[in-house]
Amino acid sequence: MEPVGFKHIASIPVAVVRRRASAAQLSTLVPECCGLVWRAVQAQKDTGAKGGRHVAIYWNGDIRLEVGVELQGPFEETGEVFRSATPGGPAAFVRHLGPYHTLGAAHESVRTWCEANGHRLAGPSWEIYGHWQPEWDTNPRLIRTDVFYQVAS
Repeated sequence: MEPVGFKHIASIPVAVVRRRASAAQLSTLVPECCGLVWRAVQAQKDTGAKGGRHVAIYWNGDIRLEVGVELQGPFEETGEVFRSATPGGPAAFVRHLGPYHTLGAAHESVRTWCEANGHRLAGPSWEIYGHWQPEWDTNPRLIRTDVFYQVAS
């Protein structure tokens, strides 16, 4: 894992589905929702819609989350797929390399860094998943996920 960083970041438009989940449900719910949103964005590619990386935004400790994809271009909400955005502003972040089931260590490193450096968490956290690479099938230590926490100004 890389060292934790801190910077002001821009909000990213995303297409998402909204869910509530337990921690135990996340490993199946997040990929399922990513696929659902990806298909909705792909269905609008003739209108200029284009999806980027997959995203999961955790809005609170009760795990109210939005899962989907970055948007590049226009997108019309459809069914249960809505427009949203990642939080913007000051954020602590870390790039995690490794399987998804080890992401807890990345989250813990950001929270620990914030506490040690006097930054108060402001609520939401989010993960942006790298585009799947064929070599990740045989070497999951290369899987890239960026983990962000919004911090108080």
